[in-house]
Formats: sequence, structure tokens, C-alpha cells
Amino acid sequence: MGSERVEMRKRQMQVHQEAAASVLQARHRMGNTPTNASNACCFCWCCCCSCSCLTVRGEDETIQRTTFERRTEGTINCEESLKPTLEDARSWAMSFEKVMKSAAGRSCFRQFLRTEFSEENMMFWLACEELKKETNKTVVEEKVRQIYEDFISILSPKEVSLDSRVRDVINRNMLEPTSHTFDDAQQQIYTLMQRDSYPRYINSSAYTDLLKSLEEPPSEP
Repeated sequence: MGSERVEMRKRQMQVHQEAAASVLQARHRMGNTPTNASNACCFCWCCCCSCSCLTVRGEDETIQRTTFERRTEGTINCEESLKPTLEDARSWAMSFEKVMKSAAGRSCFRQFLRTEFSEENMMFWLACEELKKETNKTVVEEKVRQIYEDFISILSPKEVSLDSRVRDVINRNMLEPTSHTFDDAQQQIYTLMQRDSYPRYINSSAYTDLLKSLEEPPSEP
């Protein structure tokens, strides 16, 4: 079983490397290929390689990534930040859509995902939502690259689970990054959370305890 997983990783790495080569060829045709060949991997969206250019931009990327994570981390604990009303929380049991349309719902559900070690699914979905609001082409390209490195690259500890078809779509979209580059992937992760994690959340003690805490009358001063 272990050897099969290694082989699968090798095949995925080959796919990413081929996608990176396609990006470089496209950049070359558009006249954007850097003259210094050692910096070619700066255009490798899947970050399968390693060179000095990654080190140079590493500090800036760390700042940007930390900034994004701080924005999203702020809504992890629904008990402390976005405490829902009892009516709102009860509505989450009706459908997953109710959860995802509620800021408090997303916060509480994300907290549950963390206990299942799958918080990256919500983080990826939120990053895609933020990307779709961006209109500046330069910022879009930077966010697309960051999302790829954080959640799509097989080298990332926060890699989300996507099938080969969706990965192929992403690799093609990387040639012309837009705010909708990850639409197919976002939908697949949404469906995964809906079918897999959501039913467990609604039947979990976390959700039950939340309802009980909201049903209890406030204590007397």
C-alpha cells in the first residue's frame, strides 16, 4: 500500500512538472520568459523546484500568507467571535447551504473541521471566495499562485483532495490565471464537505452543545 502511494505521488509530481513546462513555454511565446535561466522556476506555479528566487521572494510571501491566515483565523471559534442566534444555528441542520451562507455557520463548521484535521478544505474555499472578489489583474495572478502553493501543490501540508480531472483543469487555467481559476476545484471541495464532514458535524457533540448553550437563558447578574 505504501509503495502504491509513493508511485501515485511520483505520477502527480510528473504531471505538475509537465504543467510547469507548459507555463514556461507560454510565457516564452508571449516574450515574458526571464533572460536568466536559473530564475525560470519563478514561473513554476506548482513549485516543484527549488532555487534562489524562491528564497528571495520567501519573506514577502510569508508576510502575505500570514496576513490572509490572520484574517481567516479570526473566525475560527464561533463561541468567542461570531456567536449565532438559536434560530440561525437550528437552521444549519436543514442544509449545508444554510451553514455556508452564515458567517457564524462557517466559523463553527471550520472549528469542527479542525478537530477532524481537514480545516484546509474551508480555508481553500474561503481563499477562492476572496479571489473571486478581486479585479486587479496583478493581484489576481499573485493570489492564484499563492492559493496553488498553499492548497493545490503536492508539496503543501495543506493540500486539498482533488481528482485528476480537476487538477488538469487547474493546470490549464494556470496559463491564463483569472479570479475563476479554481472554480471547479472549489465546487469539488464544497461537495466533499457537504457529503462527508457536514453530516458528522450536525450529529456531533459540538453542534449539540452549541444548541444547548444558545437555549439556556442568560444567567442573572
